[in-house]
Parts: sequence; structure tokens; C-alpha cells
Amino acid sequence: MKTILKEIAETTKQQERAQREAIKAEIADPKTSNDRRNFLKKAALGGIALGGLMHLSIEDTIAQTTQKVSRASSPSDLKITDLRVAELGSNFSIPGRIIRIDTNQGIYGLGDIRDGSDQRNALFLKSKIVGLNPCNVEMVFKVIRQFGGHGRMGVGVGAVEMALWDICGKALGVPVWQLLGGRYRDKIRLYADTPEDRDPARQLERIKHRVNDEGFTWLKMDLGIHQISDQPDTIVNHKFWDEHGGGIQNWYMGRPYAQGGWTDYWKKDHPFTQVQITEKGIDAIAKIVEDVRNAVGSEVPLSVDHFGHIDMNQIIRLGKAVDKYRLAWLEDCVPWYYTDQWRTITDALETPTCTGEDIYMLGGLLGGFKPLIDAHAVDIIHPDLVSAGGILETKKIADYAEEEGIACALHANSTPIAWMANIHCAAATENFLALEHHNVDNEWWEGLVKMTGSQPLVTKGYANVPLDAPGLGIELNDANMKARMSKGSKGYFLPTPEWDAQGRPYDKLWI
Repeated sequence: MKTILKEIAETTKQQERAQREAIKAEIADPKTSNDRRNFLKKAALGGIALGGLMHLSIEDTIAQTTQKVSRASSPSDLKITDLRVAELGSNFSIPGRIIRIDTNQGIYGLGDIRDGSDQRNALFLKSKIVGLNPCNVEMVFKVIRQFGGHGRMGVGVGAVEMALWDICGKALGVPVWQLLGGRYRDKIRLYADTPEDRDPARQLERIKHRVNDEGFTWLKMDLGIHQISDQPDTIVNHKFWDEHGGGIQNWYMGRPYAQGGWTDYWKKDHPFTQVQITEKGIDAIAKIVEDVRNAVGSEVPLSVDHFGHIDMNQIIRLGKAVDKYRLAWLEDCVPWYYTDQWRTITDALETPTCTGEDIYMLGGLLGGFKPLIDAHAVDIIHPDLVSAGGILETKKIADYAEEEGIACALHANSTPIAWMANIHCAAATENFLALEHHNVDNEWWEGLVKMTGSQPLVTKGYANVPLDAPGLGIELNDANMKARMSKGSKGYFLPTPEWDAQGRPYDKLWI
């Protein structure tokens, strides 16, 4: 046994000598920051005194010599030092933003503010978090959660929260899913958009490619009045909105408020448009579903979305017409906050209902998922992790839904940063169904990042859960990121001193 211990001790000495030389080299490197250099000097003093090993018991000696002490980080001493942003162009003509949170030990975390959002939602939080330990994820979240809200108002909080988990995982040397309690699965089922084409034969070929070649086992398609608006006698009150409200084709985004956008179709909640579908229109929409269902077959789940701003009565009529095609879900039929209307729709249809991509948090003063879940108003919740408040809050939402027998799918329209955060959350969530892949046809999208583990990002319709990489398991591909930067961007992760703390704000919610 003594011989074995001597061999172990000698091996450990060699490893520590190599570590010390590496630390000395990094200290001497002029590129090393002062904070990192000071940390490394402390770490160099923290080695095990091997000379006294032979005076320990066999159990203590083995414990000392075989432990793998990470000297890349001292988690208890971590402090947030900065928050910076890189702005990307996107396929939506709406910039996407990546945030980077830096620390005093050279470890940084990445977050994503998602599509169509304002980077100020995250930059505003900088003064609240600098100086805090990023490994205290829940505490930091409670500091900043009051500054989020529904829709895109919660994205700053979500971006910061996922970056904290990235730092924490890197500091501790484990994947984020492990910090959430472990994983239920090693790969994440994806759902992808169904390719649209006016030519039925060409669309059929594209759908077959999506399933047979790309390997997707779940598809989603748009299904709404905008697809039949060019057919006469299919929509009631169509002409009014074309002439006075920007048109029903502009369901996603219309004119700015200062130019009359407040009265446009895209801004009006579904109960207030008085847009109706004729029987001819219902038949036309049902025919679209029939064609796609025939193309994909009965084995592949098929979800539908983007019906248009029509009220719950029209949704129920449309839903009953397509019930026979056994769709996976009807998504975002009416605004999420009309809980009673959702319950009415859900009770009236056989097809599952689904909503949630604009809801912030589970409950509390700002939360919104709890009323829907408590009322069993939907069959499937559909949080967007960035808008919902981050990784842990999304898991809490899903876990709460699970207790009520409600499944969870994850909405994602973002860069690979937030997408990877979704993968960790999905891996740790039992009632998970599928994760959206909104960028299948953007060849440049995966190239924005590099996997730090041994697995690729996607394999045949499934995302791979990082099993051997700490944190989120990705790093930025700087060259590709810079190539995709927004034309109006001033630079790549430039300093943001204008967002430093200015005194101590009184931001409590109570006196």
C-alpha cells in the first residue's frame, strides 16, 4: 500500500508542478487582467502539502491525493465586474443581442436577449448586479426580477439569469442541467417549421426533406386568415382593416404608435377586431391542414400557430373543423391573459391548446402562468425561456404545470445561446414535449457558437444535451459573430461605463 501511495503522491507532484508553471505563465502574460492575476497569485499558494501525506491515515491520504481540486476558479470569491452587449443582425430585420457578464476571475457567462428586444432591458440591470457573486443565482434573480415584465419586457432578466448559470457551471466544472437537479434525457426532441410553398408538389418535397433527410419528428405550421385573404368571400371585415388598420397581413408588426399604429390591426386584441371567417374560409383553412397532414403522415405531430386576430368564437369554429386531423396543439389562439376565454376554447375542442411565449414568471406580483395552470385553461404551456425569466424560473413553471397534469413545450426564437439554455432546462424537466428550432434553414446560425464538449449541437432532429462540458457548453465563434453584427452596431462587446451605478437607487416595492 505504501508503494501505491508513493506512486500516487509522485504523480500528484508532477501534476501540481505543471499547474504551477501554467499559472506562472498566465501571471506573466501581459494580456492577463489585474483581477485575474491577483486571483492566480492566491491560487498558487493553495496547493496540497504532500510532505506530510505519509503521516495521515490511509483513508485520509487517498482522499487528499485523489481529489481533483479545480484551480480555474474560487466560486466563493467570484464577483460580477461588467456586463457588455454584442448586437447582431437577423433574418427578421430585427437585431438580436448577446450579453456577456464578466467576473473578477476571468470566467464569463453568456446570455441572449432574444429577437425583437431592446438591449437596454439588460444594460439597465448592470448597476444592480455588479459586485454580486454570480453563483448566488436565485438571490441575484430576486434582486432584478422586479425590472422584468410580460412580452419582451422580461428578456433582460432572462438573459442575465442564463449568463449566471453559465458562470456557475464553469466555476464548478459541471453542466447547467446538473445544477438543476440532473437530467431526464440525453437528447432533446425538436419541432421545426413546416416549409410553405404555393406549389403543393414542391411543398410536399420540402416537407419530405424536413422529415426524411433532416430527421425532424415534430413539425409546426402557420395556419391563419392571412393565408386565405386573397380568396374572395372568405373573411368578414377584411376590407376595413386593409384601409384603416394596416391590413390583416400585418399581424406581427405594423406602424409606430406615433404614426397611428395604436389603432392598427396588429395592435388590437382578438375580441375587438370583429374579423370573422365565412364557411368558405373555414373550408379553405381546413384544406391547408388536410394537405399538410397527408404530406407528413399520421406519425408526425403537427402543431399550428398564427391564426390572426379573431375572437374565441371563430377559433372554436376553426378548431372544430380541423379536430379530425389530430393536430398536436393550437397555439396562441387569443392573448394569454384572457384566462376564461382560454378555458372556454379548451373545453370546446378535442385538439390540445397551447400558449405562454409572452408570459413572465410563474406567480407573484409579476407572474402570469399560475392562473392559466390553476384553471386548467390550456392543455400545454409554452414558455419562452428568455421572456419567462430564465432557466430556473422556466423549470419552476414546468414543474408546477406537471403537478396539474399539464405538459410543457418550449418556444425559442433566438441565437444558439438561449437555445442551449433551453436544452439544459428541457433535459432537467420531466413533462417536457419538444423545443422549437426556428432557424433550421439559416445555415449561418449554428456557426455563431462552438461546442465546448464532444457532441455536435444538433443530430437528426434532436439537440444533444452537453454531457462533458461545463456551464452552457458553448463558446462564441468570434469571427462568425462579428460577420453577423448589425450594421448599426458600434463594436463587439464594448465597455458600458454609462450603465455603471450612480449612487444607491431606492428600488424597493414597499416602504
